[in-house]
Amino acid sequence: MEYKDYYAVLGVPKTAGADEIKAAYRKLVRKYHPDVSKEADADARTKELNEAYGVLGDAEKRAAYDELGKPQYRQADGGQFRPPPDWGSGFESFGDADSDFFQDLFAHVGGARRRGFQARGEDSHAVIEIALRDAYHGASRTISLRVPQADGGGRVVTRERTLDVTIPKGVTEGQQLRLAGQGQPGSGGAAAGDLYLEIRFAGERRYRVEGRDVYQSVPVAPWEAALGAGIEVATPSGRVSVTVPPGSQGGRKLRLKGRGIPSTAAAPAGDLYLLLEIALPPADTPQAKALYEKMAREFSFDPRRGL
Repeated sequence: MEYKDYYAVLGVPKTAGADEIKAAYRKLVRKYHPDVSKEADADARTKELNEAYGVLGDAEKRAAYDELGKPQYRQADGGQFRPPPDWGSGFESFGDADSDFFQDLFAHVGGARRRGFQARGEDSHAVIEIALRDAYHGASRTISLRVPQADGGGRVVTRERTLDVTIPKGVTEGQQLRLAGQGQPGSGGAAAGDLYLEIRFAGERRYRVEGRDVYQSVPVAPWEAALGAGIEVATPSGRVSVTVPPGSQGGRKLRLKGRGIPSTAAAPAGDLYLLLEIALPPADTPQAKALYEKMAREFSFDPRRGL
């Protein structure tokens, strides 16, 4: 029997949420509906889309499909479906699609439940957004997820779960935190899968992160840049005193070694780079305008010289 990839039919990844699946289905079914489409295979495509959404749009059917769609049930040659040894016995109805694959797949699910079939739950994936300072100091966060769970009758339903998550010091963007046993439920009493949370830093205009190195924009006055100055800067690890060298230009980098994202057992600390930005005082008073006019007269300075 040929395996049907319902995710490919709808053009969504296996990690797609319910809203993403619904949006993809609606877009495609409008495109291929026989009443409006000029495609020769519009009717067949519409039936295929309805079948795919009939599975992926239902939490219980989707969980069962993911369970029996695991790689161990598919052969490498041509994507053929290789069912478990007891395939074909104790079938019971589970859906109304015309596809042989659909009927047989979910008939097996019903029979397998009665015969004690066990399978570990699928791993789940989600993104958690944190502030950059959380990577410096660690943090605790409470998150809410809509995930499939087994109810008292063994059916898979979608429920909202609240989890307390510890953000360890030194995490980097893209790193995944593993929460054992917090993924999708197993069947037949088998263990649940794991939940993987991918770290993403919340956007903050003054910071840019590359690996464990952090780049921070720091405004300085024109006289601080020209004459040099000692200034105090608030960084993700706390306030620090730095020296602006005389004659500094906008964009100059001051490196603070080891002040990037803190070290872990697997990686050393990154560096913090302060990027100087020349901040001009506004000419919003007669006195300020007079000072700018005096500078214009007395400085032989052309910022576009050589361009």
